Amino acid sequence: MLDSGNLVLYNEHSDVIWESFNFPTDTILGGQNLYAGGELLSSASTTNLSTGRFHLKMQYDGNLVLYPIDTIDTSVDAYWNTATFGSGTHLYLNYTGRLLILNNTMASGIPVFSSDSESENSSIIYRATLEYDGIFRLYSHNFDSNGAYTTSLMHYAPKSQCEVKSFCGLNSYCTMNDNQPYCSCLPGTVFVNPNQRYNGCKRNYTEELCKVAEETSSYNITDMEKMTWDDFPYFRNSMSEEDCRKSCLQDCNCAGALYESGDCKKVKFPVKYAKRLEGDSSKVFFKVGLKSVESRNQSIATAMKPPPVVHKTSKKTVMLICVMSVAFITCSSIAIAVSVFFISKSRVVKARMRLGGGNLGLAHELTLRAFSYRELKNATKGFREELGKGSFGAVYKGTLYKGKKVIAVKRLEKLVSEGEREFLTEMRSIGKTHHKNLVRLLGYCTEDSQRLLVYEYMSNGSLADLLFRTERIPNWSHRVKIALDIARGILYLHEECEAPIIHCDIKPQNILMDDFWNAKISDFGLAKLLVPDQTRTFTIVRGTRGYLAPEWHKNTPISVKADVYSYGVMLLEIVFCRRNVETNVSRPEEVLLSNWAYELLVERELDKLDLGEDVDLQNLEKMVMVGMWCIQDEPGIRPSMKSVVLMLEGITDVSVPPHPTSA
Repeated sequence: MLDSGNLVLYNEHSDVIWESFNFPTDTILGGQNLYAGGELLSSASTTNLSTGRFHLKMQYDGNLVLYPIDTIDTSVDAYWNTATFGSGTHLYLNYTGRLLILNNTMASGIPVFSSDSESENSSIIYRATLEYDGIFRLYSHNFDSNGAYTTSLMHYAPKSQCEVKSFCGLNSYCTMNDNQPYCSCLPGTVFVNPNQRYNGCKRNYTEELCKVAEETSSYNITDMEKMTWDDFPYFRNSMSEEDCRKSCLQDCNCAGALYESGDCKKVKFPVKYAKRLEGDSSKVFFKVGLKSVESRNQSIATAMKPPPVVHKTSKKTVMLICVMSVAFITCSSIAIAVSVFFISKSRVVKARMRLGGGNLGLAHELTLRAFSYRELKNATKGFREELGKGSFGAVYKGTLYKGKKVIAVKRLEKLVSEGEREFLTEMRSIGKTHHKNLVRLLGYCTEDSQRLLVYEYMSNGSLADLLFRTERIPNWSHRVKIALDIARGILYLHEECEAPIIHCDIKPQNILMDDFWNAKISDFGLAKLLVPDQTRTFTIVRGTRGYLAPEWHKNTPISVKADVYSYGVMLLEIVFCRRNVETNVSRPEEVLLSNWAYELLVERELDKLDLGEDVDLQNLEKMVMVGMWCIQDEPGIRPSMKSVVLMLEGITDVSVPPHPTSA
């Protein structure tokens, strides 16, 4: 342990092989650097030192930024930054208490915080800490000649606790009372935990109440002034103030609407970044259920409350009650015995029918829930809300457990023998696969001729929506994470699950994003199991044009390398945020992305592209080279998904690939 606080590990040759200064948690000390790409993570509380809710990131663009954790780190999520774009490569706290942003060519850096004294004093230790409340603070610890110890707060940012985004949690906002932060719920919501107000709020009326309401009298609109939010609206249009209010009232997805300068901007639950804004002329409308969940539950409990017992003292009445009780118990026992008998017989008959149909082994094999067709029809409100449609049928949104669990129900429409075989293949394979980057199968329905699958619901749409249909592309670090998530999911399918699976249709439309923007692979309807030590040949071309490996058209056996090819095409789309084939381009050579990307790679002109401010050029070249290796014409030249993951993680070096002949 050095005097600086750095814990250093040496080998037998006195070479440093590890030091704690390279792995900061929530604090940096005097003499310590936080390099580009590094971050400080806040603790959960003053007593719980596990990872908390905020992080400080030294970005590759030279900007030092504070974000809530579990966000995609965009400008919308940031709540404080140094605005030092392109001015430095790392953060440094020197021994005089100056916190600086430096680059390799600077003799003196840009100050973030600075101490009142510029002289070095060995009796004073400085530390900069991101604390549990999201505030970044600079402290000095002074040891005087008598051994007394004092701690002083020198600087902090941001200056107000209410500037920390997500400090109060979802659906809430922060105000300062007597210089102390106070969290309040937005109209129409209540605290998740009244004893921990920073845990956020939940709405006190259900979505079902909104959907089944025959008139707008079930809920109302509450106006609030001097309020705004930083959330992106799902709807924006020019209209009058009254029309904006009515539009939110009649829209079940609307949590609130911001009316500003003639524009109506509606947002869904949860509202992440609501805040008070003094002196602002905007107006916010919040939807409020007139009958809250709590009051409705109380009404149900009151209705079900048994009537008060009337006490009688007459012996005749007591005898009558005893006789009736005995008779009731006897009849109930007989009814229960008869019910148990018929239920048992029914189960035996169903088991024999399944055995005759060859499905008994499947039912025992899976640890999935078997749904009835009626359950899924009710859960989807009669298959009302369609999320999408694929080659084997449509997918519908539904809810279980009184609206607490949102699901996606895939209704297969092909009921010929091939369609049923595909269904059983999907059941056997997905039922055994469990990975954080695969969409989870929750259950199934095989009632009569119905064939349905129940999946976990992915709230943030597909990767195709994120890359091609939004005005604001995800930042570089998020795109790198998405590429790794998908690669790890495919690696699991190819090498780590019980029976190897070829997906056959890897494309952005089949990559879904969960609540925390993690990428998960979906749609195993085209997946085929590989028999151990054998390769099954596909006789029908499966997949999507543009992502198909060349061997699909050569009548040769298909292996896992077909998925590697599709992943390579998609990896280039993730890097460049555009489709593989684009006709609306300025130059003919840009039409085919793989061809254009290879030319830029060999000419070392990738740095001329506008792919985002935080793009790391070295990492960009690596990902393009990995994509080029994946789309080689010969399957044997393509790397395995294990090699792809190692290359993307930086564990294995990547060489310059040959030009793909199919590009």
